[in-house]
Amino acid sequence: MLELIHRYVETLDKYFGNVCELDLIFNFQKAYHILNEMVMAGGIVESSKKTVLRVITQQDEVEVQENSERSWSEINLDGVAKSALLSVQEFKQSFSR
Repeated sequence: MLELIHRYVETLDKYFGNVCELDLIFNFQKAYHILNEMVMAGGIVESSKKTVLRVITQQDEVEVQENSERSWSEINLDGVAKSALLSVQEFKQSFSR
């Protein structure tokens, strides 16, 4: 059990680069995800740091890709353009008075 805890801390340290309490506080989902890659249903599934970090890195890449696709698809360009045009018109009117 102590060896598993030590391996978990080493993996966290490698992932976060000199892990500290703040890393765990602000990224607790990632810490749980790393632990889930190592332990499942109370049994050790994977003890290799390299394998766990490879899986976590792949998951990070997928997450970044999904977030970038989602953010571009959710932008309403017509609404943004109309809002910008309205702001310009109001700006011009304020100077013409």
